[in-house]
Amino acid sequence: MTDKQKKFLKGPIHTALLSLAIPIILTNILQSAYQLTDAFWVGRLGASEVAAVSVSMPVTFLVIALGSGLAMAGATLSAQYMGAGKRDKVNHVAAQTMLMVAFTSAILGMSGYLLSPYFLTLLGVSDKVFDDALKFMHVSFIGVIFVFLFAMFQSLMRGIGQIKIPLLIVLGTVILNFFLDPLFIFGYGSFEGHGVMGAALATLVTQSIAAMLGLTVFLRGNHGIKLEWHHFKPDFAYIRKAFFLGAPGSVELSARALGTIILSFLVASFGTVTIASYGVGANLLQFVMIPAMGLSMAVSTLVGQNIGANQIDRAEKITLLGTLWGFLGLTLIGVVAYVLAPDLVAVFIPDDPAVIAEGAHFLRIMCLTWGGIGIQLCVVSAFRASGNMQNAMMVALVSQWMVQFPLAYVLSKHTTLADRGIWWSFAVTNVVVAIFAFIWFQRGTWKKTRITEEEQQIAHICDEAMIEKGSQ
Repeated sequence: MTDKQKKFLKGPIHTALLSLAIPIILTNILQSAYQLTDAFWVGRLGASEVAAVSVSMPVTFLVIALGSGLAMAGATLSAQYMGAGKRDKVNHVAAQTMLMVAFTSAILGMSGYLLSPYFLTLLGVSDKVFDDALKFMHVSFIGVIFVFLFAMFQSLMRGIGQIKIPLLIVLGTVILNFFLDPLFIFGYGSFEGHGVMGAALATLVTQSIAAMLGLTVFLRGNHGIKLEWHHFKPDFAYIRKAFFLGAPGSVELSARALGTIILSFLVASFGTVTIASYGVGANLLQFVMIPAMGLSMAVSTLVGQNIGANQIDRAEKITLLGTLWGFLGLTLIGVVAYVLAPDLVAVFIPDDPAVIAEGAHFLRIMCLTWGGIGIQLCVVSAFRASGNMQNAMMVALVSQWMVQFPLAYVLSKHTTLADRGIWWSFAVTNVVVAIFAFIWFQRGTWKKTRITEEEQQIAHICDEAMIEKGSQ
């Protein structure tokens, strides 16, 4: 057992959580810089160009979400095998998952490329925006395979507790993207710029570099996973297992992505001030989610490895500590946001008093319930890490389709709250779903799931011991 594994499986839980969460949070912050960089440079082209990127992102995210369950399955299995000390199994899982991701992303990328014009027509995109949005989406879908491969690399490395190498790769590609964006968008000298499409081209180049670096790290085998070419021979028994394990994860992320798109239509029905206020609030919420996601990913890694080592009680303690930190941390951030709400909104929309006032109202309604998001994310990460993808899927479906959207529609369209009913749907959803998820976790049914051969053997031995004891 390595020193790192001793820390994850035997050492103080708070130390292990911090050592994982901080680099993951930094990586997430850097990855958000991709969108910020595109927004910064594309914003210099004009409003229609910004709109072209804006309408494209939810659609591409939805397509990516469809294949993300495989990454969840691979990360869960690699974490559990690492906890069990089965390095050969970790390598096998990594190779087979990369193979599946490459195949799936190629199909999804091609489908997205061909269906792009129909997506834009369905969204009712204006003629002025249509061409640029189509070009941006076409390049984005060509690059989906590299996005998937690097995301898979990150998930597998995170599953075994190796987070520094992905952080360094993301740092390098974000810096490169910042300089490639203006070159590809505006051109330089004899090099012709490509406008909005240039932003997607810059991301394509940097993501392909990141994916190739990740694959190189795996093939060299100096950081916990070592792949050899024979590992990539299809193992159809494993592929079937990973597909059915990861399918609920794809449904979960797709439901969240589709829910966001549907909610955007409801927001758009209330006019420009509401749209702008929602946009600012959503951007601020994304920033708040960065530390919460980092913490939940750290929880997922530790829970997975400890379950693999058959330390179920320690896995439960990790989740409870994570939910406590998530609740307290996001509640504190929410209190700060409540006090500074108008100033925070003014950072995005400095010259529109109506949007500042409404955006601040939106922020103040939802921010004091952000602690509930911290609870949800940590519980869902524990469900995933234990192999209970169906539980995580149900939390997403309840959140988006049984609570938030119906509540937003009823409150905004059938009460005097009007657009503020949408704001209240965020607050109520955060609280209700946090309570629902935590109660489900406390029931303890997630502890009984067995997804690796080692866990199944241990469970069988325990069952036989219990039967023998009962017969005496």
